[in-house]
Amino acid sequence: MRIDKLLWFLRLTKTRGVAQAMVAAGHLRLNGRRVERSAQPVAIGDVLTLPLPAGVKVIEVLAMPLRRGPAREAQACYRRLDEPAANPIAGPASAVAREGDLQP
Repeated sequence: MRIDKLLWFLRLTKTRGVAQAMVAAGHLRLNGRRVERSAQPVAIGDVLTLPLPAGVKVIEVLAMPLRRGPAREAQACYRRLDEPAANPIAGPASAVAREGDLQP
């Protein structure tokens, strides 16, 4: 599936034109490589790095959507790799405060 169509189907962009503009700007990464063509194919297992207004989002494609359906359907087709729970190195903020309380 084309990367611009995938971004639109996954509801990561509002329109396919916005997805095409994001790709044309050269800010999108597919498996660590910059994407420069909207027709770039994407497969299951690929990792996308997207600059979005809310911040950078890193996702892994789990399934190819058949349509631009509801948000829940779209979210079932990918998983976020940049969520705090997915990063085992970073601990919760409350754990840092508790460690500081233990020092005299």
